[in-house]
Amino acid sequence: MIRNREVRLLLLVMGSISLLAVVFAFLLPAGAAPFIVLALALLLISAVLVFTYWRYQKLETLSGYVRRISAGDISLDVRDNEEGELSILKNEIYKVTSMLAEERSGLKQDKTALMDAISDISHQLKTPVTSMVIMADLLSGPNLTEEKRREFTRNISVQLERIEWLVSSLLKLSKIDAGSIQFKQEPVSLQELIATSLEPLAIPMEIKEQELNVSGEESASFSGDLNWTSEALINILKNCVEHTPSGGVITIKAAENPLYSEIVIQDTGSGIPKEDLPYIFQRFYKGRQASEDSVGIGLALAHKIITSQQGSIDVRSEPGEGTIFRIAFYKRVV
Repeated sequence: MIRNREVRLLLLVMGSISLLAVVFAFLLPAGAAPFIVLALALLLISAVLVFTYWRYQKLETLSGYVRRISAGDISLDVRDNEEGELSILKNEIYKVTSMLAEERSGLKQDKTALMDAISDISHQLKTPVTSMVIMADLLSGPNLTEEKRREFTRNISVQLERIEWLVSSLLKLSKIDAGSIQFKQEPVSLQELIATSLEPLAIPMEIKEQELNVSGEESASFSGDLNWTSEALINILKNCVEHTPSGGVITIKAAENPLYSEIVIQDTGSGIPKEDLPYIFQRFYKGRQASEDSVGIGLALAHKIITSQQGSIDVRSEPGEGTIFRIAFYKRVV
């Protein structure tokens, strides 16, 4: 309390008044003592009232600040560098205001991201849904040939599978963004991870007669979630298979060192234009060489899964010379 400048000033004033009263008591006749006591009391009461009024004015000012902040004026700066509880209170109010400003900015960004996501989703769903509505109308036509009927039915089935994959991927991304997924921290063999990820792509690679080369340390492993990491690797490998021509080569290497475990995936495909490289992990981004069926979400999901497990992924590519994806899972420091 003594560190408070206002309290020190009040004590100084009261002490000075008391000291003057003592001096006058010795200098003036004995009969003047009642008047000295009365004057001392009045002066002390006046000093306390002035101090209390001043304190209430300061508190009223702070109340005004709080009302302005609650009304949305979070840019208000009430800090000061004086000592005392009022200055401490001002600084605490400023800290709370800064926290509110950060939360408000974060909520605004989340709202913008949600609006963008809804817009992107509606855009991605609009095309296949419209296509299916048209084909469904055509299927009801009495003069439709059996060949066309089978073609339209097959197209509707393809579009439904595309929508199912899109919705499933978006749900996975949303769960990761919301932090509702707890990734396991278990030893995962890189060879097992690669083998699991290649299973769904065996037929597409066989159809395109692509050559697959897998090499690396059999003992290489990392601490993570096998199923989710396999999901990420499938999306990356699927991208390589789609952009590598028939007869092309896909090479996968696994390695481990004291700092990290890594998987390097290289293809002999068409490559990625330099202007597209910074954006290929963004949601719904479609490069200039993307296929018509691409929705631009597979690599974004892969990036999110890997980085959520203390990993990193980068890409190097040259048009006409293929693409190299490098995935690294860093060791935890104990």
